[in-house]
Amino acid sequence: MNKLSYSEIFKKSKENNEGVFIPFIVAGDPDYDTSLKIAKNLVDNGVDALEIGFPFSDPVADGPSVQNADLRAFDSGMTIEKCFKFIKELREYTDKPFGLLLYYNIVYKHGIDEFYRKLKESGVNAVLIADLPPEEADDAIEAANNNSLEQIFIVSQATDNERLKKITKIVGGFIYIASVMGTTGARNKVEHNTTELIKRIREHTEIPLCVGFGISKPEHVKEVLNAGADGAIVGSALINIIADNIENHDVMFREISDYIQIMKEATRM
Repeated sequence: MNKLSYSEIFKKSKENNEGVFIPFIVAGDPDYDTSLKIAKNLVDNGVDALEIGFPFSDPVADGPSVQNADLRAFDSGMTIEKCFKFIKELREYTDKPFGLLLYYNIVYKHGIDEFYRKLKESGVNAVLIADLPPEEADDAIEAANNNSLEQIFIVSQATDNERLKKITKIVGGFIYIASVMGTTGARNKVEHNTTELIKRIREHTEIPLCVGFGISKPEHVKEVLNAGADGAIVGSALINIIADNIENHDVMFREISDYIQIMKEATRM
């Protein structure tokens, strides 16, 4: 199946006066088949794009929700090869863009060029390696360029303007803004520093900005969009719904559908 680009969905959302909503799940959580059904459910409920995590044993940027999702995926028998199969099947189902969020050891151990080649064949749009700083990302960027993939980078409160300028020159797709210092996880509110960070980044670039880490409520989505972001990324809150309903898939899918529709509605300005 052909795939839409990130630039296409950001352009369309702007024309429709709404923001982009991107949910995050871990491939294989709680098991391969259920996880694929969840991904398809997200597509069917109107998300603009998807972010897929490959399970990893030491996810330093992730909090308990994602860590437990990784463990459930491993316990169900997920491997890297099954992850590639997962994204291939997902691409056959949808033309919406999706990217990966993973860790450098997975890429390095597999072989950078080979890994990116397989991602291209699988239909992925972009890659975000959470623990790879842009200063050390030349090999990954080259592999991404060689395979027509976009390399996404994270910007946080600790990113000064000089480093930000360098990132804007090499980033693809969108800039991922970490709304908090620390690990992923649902939070009760958006910090004031986050809205200030969005405004500061916007002064330096017109590249789309998506905010993650802690976004879990409709009001969070509205707040970051009103501050100048182009989209919101939600992971832990969605993963918590999966974790709370593993024994009852009917309830799981119903709650996921309801949550996604509410969060997408919040992107409409």
